[in-house]
Amino acid sequence: MKVRAHQLLRSLGASPREWSNQPGDRYAEHSHPYHKILFCLSGSIEFRTPNGTFALQPGDRLDLPAGTRHSAVVGRNGVTCVEAAVPAPPPDTG
Repeated sequence: MKVRAHQLLRSLGASPREWSNQPGDRYAEHSHPYHKILFCLSGSIEFRTPNGTFALQPGDRLDLPAGTRHSAVVGRNGVTCVEAAVPAPPPDTG
């Protein structure tokens, strides 16, 4: 999974970055000015957004469009993820 996630992110012109957190670590609500794609590599993490709650396990992917407010809580075994900022999809002009 790790190699595939890195390859996919690079194929989108992004620079993947891995990070890890300890069990129970929390991220307060925030947003990013870029589209973020994130893959859970090990452990678990739960993201809360205005569109719902997303519990990620190894192999799961989460896309967060630019400006999406979100918070997160790391699961009981910690978490390792790989993420990257990617170009936002073009607006729908149809």
